Amino acid sequence: MTRIVGVRFKRAGRIYYFDPDQHRIEQDELVIVETSKGTELGRVVIAPTDVADSEVPEQLKPVLRKATHEDSERLNSFRSREGEALVKCKERVRHFGLSMKLISAEYNFDGSRLVFTFTAEGRVDFRQLVRDLASIFKTRIELRQVGVRDEAKQISGYGRCGRQLCCCAFLDDFASVSIKMAKEQDLPLNPMKISGLCGRLLCCLGYENKTYCELRQNLPRVGERVKTPQGEGRVAAVNILRQIVTVDVVDKGRLELTASEITRSEDRPPERQKPPHKGKA
Repeated sequence: MTRIVGVRFKRAGRIYYFDPDQHRIEQDELVIVETSKGTELGRVVIAPTDVADSEVPEQLKPVLRKATHEDSERLNSFRSREGEALVKCKERVRHFGLSMKLISAEYNFDGSRLVFTFTAEGRVDFRQLVRDLASIFKTRIELRQVGVRDEAKQISGYGRCGRQLCCCAFLDDFASVSIKMAKEQDLPLNPMKISGLCGRLLCCLGYENKTYCELRQNLPRVGERVKTPQGEGRVAAVNILRQIVTVDVVDKGRLELTASEITRSEDRPPERQKPPHKGKA
């Protein structure tokens, strides 16, 4: 068994695991840890616990100590300079004529590293910019290119539901979302209605997708012929959550029936077949 502690450096950031060593650490405490990029200050989100050795991905770096009030003050001091650093960096980007959109500037715990994140259409040669910024801020400079979903996560905002974006509030990683999920939930395939502020498909499409798929299993598809107590008909609409099927029955009109009242006919519409995969020549 290996003893670990889970630490998060941002509110909705990924959880990283460290060796608590002999420190008595409780959840929600601030700690100073050693990372591959130097010392950092983070918040404990998983109190020290024992896990199987096979679940530990690699050799854990140690928790150096608990953070003090002075440590928090030092970090806040560097955080207060980030806005000014971002403005200065934007000025230098314009000076060099680089096609990049700056998003944020972030100092690490002790100010030994300053990271700028940006988005761009393609690759950007920013070597001269890095040298220029290093001479201005007298610290190590890193420029990190991110995607539009990461941009929304850093900028934050509110979704169409009226709540803070999921990626900013609690998501620590981006799951794969497909247009098939919207189809399974009978949502309108209007990009304006199923896309988030980042322009990508809404992350929340995946939250209930498994439930919708399970509820749909015993329901016929729209256009399928079914048998009802009033006779045969064709499915006009399906309400997945209510488990109600609307059927057009000859001489009876449009009827709303529960799934248990319907017998699916043998002449169902054929399932769409995926085209065969073509390998490279």
